[in-house]
Amino acid sequence: MRAAKRLLLLWLLTAAPLTLAADAGQAPDPALRAALVASIEKTPSFKDRFEAEVWMVDMSTRLQPFVEDHEKRLNLLRIVHREANRTGLPPELVLAVIEVESRFERFAISRSGARGLMQIMPFWLDEIGNLDAYKKLVAEGRLDTNLFHLETNIWFGCSILKHYLDMEKGNTSRALARYNGSLGQSRYPRLVSSALNRRWYRQ
Repeated sequence: MRAAKRLLLLWLLTAAPLTLAADAGQAPDPALRAALVASIEKTPSFKDRFEAEVWMVDMSTRLQPFVEDHEKRLNLLRIVHREANRTGLPPELVLAVIEVESRFERFAISRSGARGLMQIMPFWLDEIGNLDAYKKLVAEGRLDTNLFHLETNIWFGCSILKHYLDMEKGNTSRALARYNGSLGQSRYPRLVSSALNRRWYRQ
């Protein structure tokens, strides 16, 4: 199994049309390789460095249609993986939610006022903003009071989704519907499931 993963990584790192190429047909981009290594070293949520390399390269390829800049892609993936790991969520599920919610538009605002990648409603800042644990993270510079801040938005999104998943005793469809504010309807969970199975499935 490990040998198969190593072959996959080798293929991903050397396939010119993929994200590691600056443009289609060119050789793999050394700058992206360096950025990948840096991102892996900054992401303690990975238990195995090799697993980290495979996941980061693979997901960066899948994310490219939404985020062109490779350093921004790797930074986003690093944050998603860390926060998903913190809350016990599959990072692929978080990516699927982001695709459906905002199509990876960092400054997206919905008609109801939800903000950022994971479309967080501003009232959550009032609900959580006074908690000592949150204040500590803000004081340390890890989080912000601005919901367009990447770490803050994904921190909130993962925390909220995990809360609903626990509330629904692991029922992902019902948790997603709660996240979207559409409990009792199946459209939103189906959209996330479709994105997960089409683009963010685990190898």
